[in-house]
Amino acid sequence: MKPPEQSFWQRLRAYFAESDEAEESSAMRRFLVPTFNRRFFLRLGVLVLVTYLVCSHVIQPAFTDGPSMLPTYRAHQFLPINRLKFRFREPRRGDVVMIRIHGNHVMYLKRIVAVAGDTVEFRTGDLYVNGARCTEPWAHLTPCDWDLPPRKVADGHVYVVGDNRSMPMDMHLFGSTPASRIIGSPLW
Repeated sequence: MKPPEQSFWQRLRAYFAESDEAEESSAMRRFLVPTFNRRFFLRLGVLVLVTYLVCSHVIQPAFTDGPSMLPTYRAHQFLPINRLKFRFREPRRGDVVMIRIHGNHVMYLKRIVAVAGDTVEFRTGDLYVNGARCTEPWAHLTPCDWDLPPRKVADGHVYVVGDNRSMPMDMHLFGSTPASRIIGSPLW
């Protein structure tokens, strides 16, 4: 008669039981094959709670989905978003921000090019803020034909644009948005 088949965990426990000569082996066994008791489930619950709090209030995982931020960020790149950055300071020109568009599920990664009170415009592909041409070392500056008449950024708003200006203007989502929609900034 054939002995009953052992589960993976039973075979793993048996392996470590045979090699229980040193204290290190015993500690490793307890780590790899925990005893499912009240203490284990308490630790697991604390770990799940801390992970939830960190991922929903401190660092939010996100992925880029399009080419609008090239060359700064690639499409389909993982980015941890620091949700606390703008709780301690106001957003400034040049900051890359994650903006909530619809509810909490649709967000865009953009760069702030103007803040409240600024006048922003594009002339034959060049960005002008308050009448002065801006140098943008981060912008993908292949020949660009963007033209946009001057517009003033309202109080409590910021003006955001993607870095990839080689895309046609009508394919970009950009413009003035309430600063309250900013949820954070990428860690890198």
